[in-house]
Amino acid sequence: MKPGWPKGKRIAIAISVMVELWSDGASPQYGPNTSSLKAGTVDHSRIAWASYGAREGAWRLMRILDHHGVPATFSPSGRVFELYPELIRAIHGSGHTLAAHSYTQDTILSQLSPEQERAVIQRCVSLYENVTGARPQGWSSPVVSYTPHTAELLAEHGFKWHVDLYDTDLPRIIRTGKGDIVGIPNSDFSDNRVLKSNPLDLFDAYKGTFDYLYRHEPGSLISLAFHGHTGGRPVIAAMLDKVIAYYRDHPDVWFVRHGELAQWAVDNGMREDRSYGEMEHAARNAARG
Repeated sequence: MKPGWPKGKRIAIAISVMVELWSDGASPQYGPNTSSLKAGTVDHSRIAWASYGAREGAWRLMRILDHHGVPATFSPSGRVFELYPELIRAIHGSGHTLAAHSYTQDTILSQLSPEQERAVIQRCVSLYENVTGARPQGWSSPVVSYTPHTAELLAEHGFKWHVDLYDTDLPRIIRTGKGDIVGIPNSDFSDNRVLKSNPLDLFDAYKGTFDYLYRHEPGSLISLAFHGHTGGRPVIAAMLDKVIAYYRDHPDVWFVRHGELAQWAVDNGMREDRSYGEMEHAARNAARG
């Protein structure tokens, strides 16, 4: 069965804030535009739209989190460390966790050779150290597109955890040739899914998920991912405020940083060779005799 959370907490909530920038002249494949430009055209409005996260959105999300006294994990692109160091210093000194998130959002690991991937990780570590004076402990891959080498390369560079998993409900220890690293599940329903629909769908999704897990599956984890350039805008940021307020109305909720989840996995020996579903099934059968 699932091991319990510290101090008997019934459910854990881990909030990620992604602060992303793209390469010069590049922009997201999605955006607020209702029409696509001719192929090869530089979309200046979408480039500006994407920069909102580092300029405005991340600050708003940090204010909302701080208002509620809730910690989160901020994952900026390496380029944010270069262009917006004051934002990085503010996050680093705020009590929130700061993680690495590749160099740009279009520097996608699965499109790189192992040597290129190692170079990107090294570059991010250097940028992180230059601005904060510390080494990063956590990593999140753009579009959750890691490679068979990512966990080992991260362990090689001293990372303790990464938020790249989609095949588990709870954190687990991953063994690599360069040491152990904890894999943490990513969000199933991030803010950009409601970009062109009703933002209240985001609240409904996370309220419904919480109500089910809180009632029926104690020991569960909910991972929420917000992006500075989408979820940091008032129309969607208001939903983060609403979600947190709803969760805080319930007792025994653990708002947790990703580094704390990683330490919990190590302390409880959460190895990767068995699923939590398998463990719970075995426990129920044993209880029935």
